Amino acid sequence: MAEEDYGCFVDWTQMGDLAKSSGTSKLDIKDPVELKKLARQGHWAKNHKLRAQVYQQLIKAIPCRTVTPDAEVYRDLMGDDTGKKALSAIPLPDFVDGSAVPHYCLKADAVTAVHRVISCLAGQFPDISHCPALPALTALLLHFSADEAQCFEHVSHLLACNEPGRRFVDQTFLAYESSCMTFGDLANKYCPAAHKIIVATAQDVVEVYSDWQRWVLGDLPFSHVARVLDVFLVEGYKVLYRVALALLKFYRKQKAGAGTQQSEGQKQDSAGVKAEIQAFVKAISSCITPDKLLEKAFSIRLFSRKEITLLQLTNEKSLQQKGITVKQKRRNVQLALNPDTFSSEVVSAKEMKDIWSWIPERFALCEPQLLFTTSTHGCSLNRFYAHVEGYEPTLLLIRTCQSDVCGAFLSTDWEERKRGGNKLSFFGTGECFVFRLKPEMERYEWVVICHPELASTIKAQSSEDPAEDEAPPDRQNSDGNSLPVERPAADPSDRLSPFLSARHFHLNSRNTSMFMAGNFDSIIVGGGEGNALYIDGELNHGHTARCTTFDNPPLCSTESFQVALLEVWGFKDTMASDR
Repeated sequence: MAEEDYGCFVDWTQMGDLAKSSGTSKLDIKDPVELKKLARQGHWAKNHKLRAQVYQQLIKAIPCRTVTPDAEVYRDLMGDDTGKKALSAIPLPDFVDGSAVPHYCLKADAVTAVHRVISCLAGQFPDISHCPALPALTALLLHFSADEAQCFEHVSHLLACNEPGRRFVDQTFLAYESSCMTFGDLANKYCPAAHKIIVATAQDVVEVYSDWQRWVLGDLPFSHVARVLDVFLVEGYKVLYRVALALLKFYRKQKAGAGTQQSEGQKQDSAGVKAEIQAFVKAISSCITPDKLLEKAFSIRLFSRKEITLLQLTNEKSLQQKGITVKQKRRNVQLALNPDTFSSEVVSAKEMKDIWSWIPERFALCEPQLLFTTSTHGCSLNRFYAHVEGYEPTLLLIRTCQSDVCGAFLSTDWEERKRGGNKLSFFGTGECFVFRLKPEMERYEWVVICHPELASTIKAQSSEDPAEDEAPPDRQNSDGNSLPVERPAADPSDRLSPFLSARHFHLNSRNTSMFMAGNFDSIIVGGGEGNALYIDGELNHGHTARCTTFDNPPLCSTESFQVALLEVWGFKDTMASDR
């Protein structure tokens, strides 16, 4: 097939240097590791014909449903005059949620072709209910297709992918919304400085992050998004997360360079922040090359696709429990914490909002609910357990007699401590974190988040092996250095927080997964060479030190402290209470 056949929809006058084909013109590599390497290097990025042929090879290899519409189906349905009939009046389906077709250096009539292809896809995939990325993805693939029918077949393969744990595009509102929550979780963990700017400037962080896919598939210039597509077709959906996180990092850098500061309490309308990010992404060619964007994206040390999938499924489950499965009006997350009604003797409303910005996205619509406070319920560990058991997650806040303020986000119900019998054993997940607010604000997450190599240095242990986390009885002590780690139940389907459970990782030391523990005479948060927090049975005296699990410094000005006040907060589902 002639080279121009692959570019019949392209307006070559807009392509600039990309209109010149250079480099190799042939590729016959089937090894996935080598393909990944070449995709990241942009091996076929300088030859339009080669790029089109590689895309065809990659898409053809995607495992699909038994019955997947192909080019012949399109020709039968649309006739032989595809691309010629002026049907600009064909509207895009409602499921694209108002997304326009990006021009991507295409000819004017190519936009009409995209409308035709998507209209046919809508008829062949009636189960699609929400897919804002489809116009951009279709326009991109049309760029490298010989005709509309081939473009239709390529997009159909992406939509019909049925390989377990692998997907290319969200097709329901539930999947799309949970991906937005997942992106918020990832931004919170891997782009804390950028996330802090969004929290400080936008009235509704969730609303800002709802555009994350459109930053990549829609707003990026063609030269950049084509390089993303090179890798996306090889590595899948996770690439979109990486690139969007890189864009967020570059946006923060640009904001910092411009010296933009937001006055306290004067947040922008979320639409204004979204427009700022969109404008930055659209103009990114002026300051960041495609290779630099990908270099930044792949320098972010994300967890594997498996762990990202677990987080996505967890967020989907949370949305289902809230009854959010179809599109509905968004709730402003900031309203979950009403400063007029919030009252704590440990933290201010502003400090609680800052803490709220750290918690996983699926709890963003929850409002804080005071479960226990020593000022009302007294200094009794038994009463502590009686008031907090049955709630998951919880937030522990401590003010010391030296006016230090620290605490912990605890992902698991305290009732789990009973699974260890009379032994003090650790439980919880890697979503736990510890923090201090005074003398300065700082959060310390699970050490594996910052150092994922800790989770990949040993092989998985056989399920028949004895529990490696079990410590000999004569070595169990209250300093948290050799306590057994509670092994979770085999079936986690009834749990709300499976993501970052230690069982999903191959850890080289149990000291890196000692999240929380409690018995009749103490509660502990963080273990391994010390405890991040140790509170005695009278909830009166405490100790803080560096621990391996969170790699934190002592959380107070003195390692030993006296508790002035201790509070535990739960997360009340405001949406459930409204129904």
